[in-house]
Amino acid sequence: MRYFLKSMEHSIWPSSAVHLIPVSTAKNGVSSKSRKRIMPDPVTEPPVTDPVYEALLYCNIPSVAEHSMEGHAPHHFKLVSVHVFIRHGDRYPLYVIPKTKRPEIDCTLVANRKPYHPKLEAFVSHMSKGSGASFESPLNSLPLYPNHPLCEMGELTQTGVVQHLQNGQLLRDIYLKKHKLLPNDWSADQLYLETTGKSRTLQSGLALLYGFLPDFDWKKIYFRHQPSALFCSGSCYCPVRNQYLEKEQRRQYLLRLKNSQLEKTYGEMAKIVDVPTKQLRAANPIDSMLCHLCHNVSFPCTRNGCVDMEHFKVIKTHQIEDERERREKKLYLGYSLLGAHPILNQTISRMQRATEGRKEELFALYSAHDVTLSPVLSALGLSEARFPRFAARLIFELWQDREKPNEHSVRILYNGVDVTFHTSFCQDHHKRSPKPMCPLENLVRFVKRDMFVALGGSSTNYYDACHREGF
Repeated sequence: MRYFLKSMEHSIWPSSAVHLIPVSTAKNGVSSKSRKRIMPDPVTEPPVTDPVYEALLYCNIPSVAEHSMEGHAPHHFKLVSVHVFIRHGDRYPLYVIPKTKRPEIDCTLVANRKPYHPKLEAFVSHMSKGSGASFESPLNSLPLYPNHPLCEMGELTQTGVVQHLQNGQLLRDIYLKKHKLLPNDWSADQLYLETTGKSRTLQSGLALLYGFLPDFDWKKIYFRHQPSALFCSGSCYCPVRNQYLEKEQRRQYLLRLKNSQLEKTYGEMAKIVDVPTKQLRAANPIDSMLCHLCHNVSFPCTRNGCVDMEHFKVIKTHQIEDERERREKKLYLGYSLLGAHPILNQTISRMQRATEGRKEELFALYSAHDVTLSPVLSALGLSEARFPRFAARLIFELWQDREKPNEHSVRILYNGVDVTFHTSFCQDHHKRSPKPMCPLENLVRFVKRDMFVALGGSSTNYYDACHREGF
């Protein structure tokens, strides 16, 4: 399991099938229009991917405020609840390239450094007052914002904070100012906040929350701790899921063995830093190289030469190829259906309570990792979606038809793009119905039944699917 999680959470595992050529380019090299695109356009999509361009999309460098499709609905629909899944923002690497100097990135938050957000100083000031906040252990021992002059491994950067302040402000403008999801005197039980035990996820959640509810009352904020990156709570034991994972690892390994150019590249880099190839590969150099690229810091050099962009392109191109094969072989889909089931089941339960008129947990926020969002995207049938970039957001909206109050619908958005009709449970709905949304019962049926049908076999519930014999 170790290899798979490293390659997923701790590397970039780039885009799926969406490969764009930048046309109108913003100053950071990523056009705001193309940055939103996650589904391929067969007419304009080039057949060959530019690995550097894909990497810049993954960096998600904050630029002009993006246009998004959150909150778009006919006037006779009322927003009932919102469920937000985020990946933490930009972070310092989790690995060091052996025998090289760590990239010098400052993780303090200062106004005179780009990227900047108008609420940055107020965020720092508010976080400094939150030391008495009562979070579930062990979250109460974590720092509430990054503050090291040289970032620690895996620490959230100023870029990461700004990314989520921006996310939060965008959601505030849509869900609070426009749709009045929460009353002005909102209470603690109207929020549901959950994060893994990493400082980067807690701090990302707080940054988004501050953008969403500026100067919130600390007494109303309670983050729950989720020990598993799958957010599977009490349903994490699933032997069949682990078997899918082992088969997927094996597929990755065999693909890597076939790539002689990749092996040659690792060999060249190992000579530069003067370590065995195996040690260099184990240090997952793409993780550190991405930090250099996202922060515009040159790649490391030694007396034997420099790691360069050609090395980066080879490793990145292999990851893109790996992603393509991953979709074709469907092993990851099996892993995802079982891996994402507990969190999706929890989400529909929360939605169903809201349809009954309950006013608790109207805004749910899960601050998580790429290894959280990626299986959920795959399980939903969004196989063409880009791999979760820094500060990616996946949102489930629940709506009520005011003209037919017993009818509820869902919308699903990924990085601001409405992907509802790309999901496996709603892709045909708009062909049969003029309604602009997907009936809630489609999602409920998918989670309660169709996820198990998609796995094959005769299982009709999560426990049986996790323990079926002869897989």
